[in-house]
Amino acid sequence: MTAATHDAPAVAARAGLKLPYTHVEDIFVHGAWTPARGTGRNPVTDPATGEVWGSVPDGTPEDVDAAVGSARRAFDDGKWPRLTPSERAAYLLRIAEEVEKRAEELSLTNTRENGSPVSESAGAAANAAGIFRYFATLAGYLEREDVRAFPNGGGESVVRREPIGVCALIAPWNFPINLVVIKLAPALLAGCTVVIKPASPTPLSLRVIIDAVAAAGVPAGVVNLVTGSGRLGDVLVKHPGVDKVAFTGSTPVGRKIAAACGELLRPVTLELGGKSSAVVLPDADLDAMSKVLIRSSMRNTGQTCYISTRILAPASRYDEVVDMVTATIAAGKQGDPLDPDTVFGPCATESQYRTVLEYVDSGLAEGARATTGGRAASLGGGLEGGYFVEPTVFADVTPEMRISREEIFGPVLCILKYDDVDEAVALANNTEFGLGGLVFGQDADAALKVADRMDTGSVGINFFASNHAAPFGGRHDSGLGTEYGIEGLNAYLSYKSIHRRA
Repeated sequence: MTAATHDAPAVAARAGLKLPYTHVEDIFVHGAWTPARGTGRNPVTDPATGEVWGSVPDGTPEDVDAAVGSARRAFDDGKWPRLTPSERAAYLLRIAEEVEKRAEELSLTNTRENGSPVSESAGAAANAAGIFRYFATLAGYLEREDVRAFPNGGGESVVRREPIGVCALIAPWNFPINLVVIKLAPALLAGCTVVIKPASPTPLSLRVIIDAVAAAGVPAGVVNLVTGSGRLGDVLVKHPGVDKVAFTGSTPVGRKIAAACGELLRPVTLELGGKSSAVVLPDADLDAMSKVLIRSSMRNTGQTCYISTRILAPASRYDEVVDMVTATIAAGKQGDPLDPDTVFGPCATESQYRTVLEYVDSGLAEGARATTGGRAASLGGGLEGGYFVEPTVFADVTPEMRISREEIFGPVLCILKYDDVDEAVALANNTEFGLGGLVFGQDADAALKVADRMDTGSVGINFFASNHAAPFGGRHDSGLGTEYGIEGLNAYLSYKSIHRRA
């Protein structure tokens, strides 16, 4: 790949962007931006051009000590856990307002970090604000008196819901804002204090969220931020001052975190990888399916955990489905993610770019047929150094192929054939993962019956979306625990039963 051309249109446009953060020297500890202890740096690269445009401290164990110590003092001695839930909810509402004020800088920073098209990242602030506002509505749940009678009538128990303590929140690079906020909002409402560690490719957009938290007046020490490599995340997970870990990312890393937390008897929530399926029933409306296909199966250039990247089509309509999926994906514009018309951007990192191309090559080698795409994309206008892979659709895919079994996390769809609904369900469940899923069909009852048989944490019927009020979590290799909803709040609570005579 060639280096970015600095006088080309895409690079010139980026030079004029007004971003709040580029090269920074500090971390956020005890309510203030504080110089990092070490001298190491982590670069931030624009995946659309290959250009390094920012950097952050490569944190040290001493930085983690400072951040966890700040969170520990705020939890043990500060006012935050001692506020009423309604008082904490008021802070969440103020954070939501401050996040929305920063929508543009949040979007542009996010896009420059990971290449998410602005058509995607433009909604990050509104979605994050919505999550804060939803969890604020649950204050009454925490304040409700919970008294339970002994079954034998001999007494009663007062059940207390208490904050679990200091929480380590570790974010992924694909949705660096909202996949932190779905942890941060319930943790704050519960009364916890937190240390956030963003993924190393996307450390700058989260600083905008920290600014919003500070502007909302959240007390010092309640929210802290450190930056660094995966090594630093390991230090944070194992730190003796941490009471709970929440992580979103790959299944291999999740296994290591689960092992560490198991050894420490430390509660952990893990939202990991996926290889979800969309079951196309024989009566499916393919025109309607085409309108939601990209959002449901190749959102964020395929770099989304719950999307259904395996399309299971009935043999009687297989060619129709292949033609529709191919035409829909081929019509999506690939290009500069700062262009509002762009549908597909680059892979977020060079290593992910190479991983996706390896999967594409393996699909071709194993006999799958690329009906569109199938190679690296050659783009000009300053994007020559970017990590672009052509959006690819594979037909004639069989269950044993790597592209059918393994999470690719890039712009690649596979279309498999089934003969009857029982075979479709078996194919959908023939995976080590269990995160998302889809059923397309016009008979609502039949579609619901198929959805009920799918072994996965979430299923959409004729569309897929996350509901802030409903639990979201994976089965099997897709994770442990749930986020969103009251269930997501409960993950940040510890319970105490006080028994007394009635």
